[in-house]
Amino acid sequence: MSVLLIRHARAGHRQRWDDDDTQRPLDERGILQAGALVDQLAGYPIDRILSSPYVRCVDSVVPLAEARGLEVEPVEELAEGNDYEAARQALIAAGPNVAASVHGDLVEALLGSSRKKGSTAVLELDGASLRIVEELPPPA
Repeated sequence: MSVLLIRHARAGHRQRWDDDDTQRPLDERGILQAGALVDQLAGYPIDRILSSPYVRCVDSVVPLAEARGLEVEPVEELAEGNDYEAARQALIAAGPNVAASVHGDLVEALLGSSRKKGSTAVLELDGASLRIVEELPPPA
């Protein structure tokens, strides 16, 4: 089983957003990063695309979903601030060849350190844990 763990693309600064943070959109660079994921991940099989329900996470993988003829599936367990174990279980239960757009806190909990916005970690299921097999820098 492989998981493409995508840290959502750039969405500007949280401090500069006055509305509900779940609705914060991608900024111009983030929109470019989201579009560039299509080519960057072209060689990886993807059967499902999961996402935190936050707008910036969903919008990070919409171009990828459209290119693959898939739907983006919002998963509450992948939302910011949720329990690490519940998120890990959701990823494992999703089946093989999953792409998941998530927040920095979950990336850090799963991988042990932070990653740049828009970056992707290719993970494999190793027993009951996920292990990194490849890391891709943010596109664009």
